[in-house]
Amino acid sequence: MALVALAALAVALASGSGEIERLPTHAKVVALTFDAGGNDVGTARILSALRRRHVTATFFMTGRFARSYPRLARRIGTRYAVGNHTYSHPALTGLPSSLVRQEIRRGAYWIRREARRDPRPLFRFPYGARDSRTTGIARSLGYADVYWSTDTWGWMGRSMQSRAGIVRRVLSRVHPGEILLMHTGAAKDGSTLDTDALPGVIRGLRARGYRFARLDRWIRRP
Repeated sequence: MALVALAALAVALASGSGEIERLPTHAKVVALTFDAGGNDVGTARILSALRRRHVTATFFMTGRFARSYPRLARRIGTRYAVGNHTYSHPALTGLPSSLVRQEIRRGAYWIRREARRDPRPLFRFPYGARDSRTTGIARSLGYADVYWSTDTWGWMGRSMQSRAGIVRRVLSRVHPGEILLMHTGAAKDGSTLDTDALPGVIRGLRARGYRFARLDRWIRRP
């Protein structure tokens, strides 16, 4: 019954005008989310780590990623929740409304085709760049705006972050309902810090009593 009540709160949140930064719960629950908008380096290791440790997650995938790596997209779609991250990962606030709709619809097309999942209602804006116009467009297409409460900064590469630094950052900031942002693929310097840090993140969160949730069990169409 408690889970039903919490899910109802999430439905209410998704149907409102605000974005979702955290799951509405006081329970020790974390949503691991991965943005898959670049290359595929390290992605297979992420999937293996999640499967070996029986951890669920949500992947925000671009249509271009699904189109470029159909086998990975299918593996992800078979086991995990999938959200729309546009087709080509542009900053939507700089595009006219017609192109915003095109990016979202084209992304959904390739995700459905290759991952075999309808990404609605999960949508994440590339770079977190959004405004009232673009969030309104996303909602009109059946999506809730899913942000995050902690970014690991793994995408910054070794000059700004480290594997141990990611684990420390996550564990120092975690609270019930945390939505954690990580990335698949390699950073510009070739590093895969989020991939490398994932086992330590999982161990650390479990040691603190946290369990893992996938966003499609919490969020419904607005």
